[in-house]
Amino acid sequence: MKVIFIKKATLFIFIAVFIFLSAFSLNYIGVEVGATYFGGSKKLPIYSVQTEENKLAISFDAAWGADKTREIMSICDSYGIKATFFLVGFWIEKYPDMVKEIYNNGFEIGLHSNTHPDMTKLTKSEIKEELETNINLIQELTGFRPKLFRPPYGYYNNALIEVCENLNISCIQWSVDSLDWKGISAGEIASRVTSQSKNGSIVLFHNNSDNIIEGLKMVLEYYKIKETHVVPIGELIYYDNFTIDIQGTQIKN
Repeated sequence: MKVIFIKKATLFIFIAVFIFLSAFSLNYIGVEVGATYFGGSKKLPIYSVQTEENKLAISFDAAWGADKTREIMSICDSYGIKATFFLVGFWIEKYPDMVKEIYNNGFEIGLHSNTHPDMTKLTKSEIKEELETNINLIQELTGFRPKLFRPPYGYYNNALIEVCENLNISCIQWSVDSLDWKGISAGEIASRVTSQSKNGSIVLFHNNSDNIIEGLKMVLEYYKIKETHVVPIGELIYYDNFTIDIQGTQIKN
């Protein structure tokens, strides 16, 4: 009887562990942009992309100032690369000619909201209005409809991602933060970015930060030496047949 009891207890423990691991695995696998986690309650945007290719994307959030935007594009062009600019609505209204120049020079344009609010404090209808106004401003100037959106401050929730899904927009975060907005030196910017970059990274810069010009030159020179292919985010991410893991990494099925 004792032997039978031990065998039954061992079998029970084995089954319990198997069920737990199965549930854990299912909860941590996302499906396309609407990836859900923690028992189906949490959705995640795209922070990075899993790829074996030696490539990554750099991006610039534009909400205040435009003095350095043209030079940023010139530097990128000198290295034969293109980047993604996420534009806020009131920035677009203040610098319409710069928006056209970004687009006409072959750089990718993404959404960054209309008024730069904390999107998690808005209702779904207010989120939709922020995005659609942002879309219309860009479309009126360029004829292009953006398909990428970066939330202001990086703040997001399920409601935001669901609205993005309904508008066929990919919600984009970043895996490497340059911290250029803190006013750190060009060397510090370059050190942070190059030490954290890897295949599939999405790098965050700002178009008018204090030391972005020299910092960007250092970063791109490093990528050139490492033969890293720098592309716009739209050329890095997947649009179908993918999953998103718990870290926000997009994985091709």
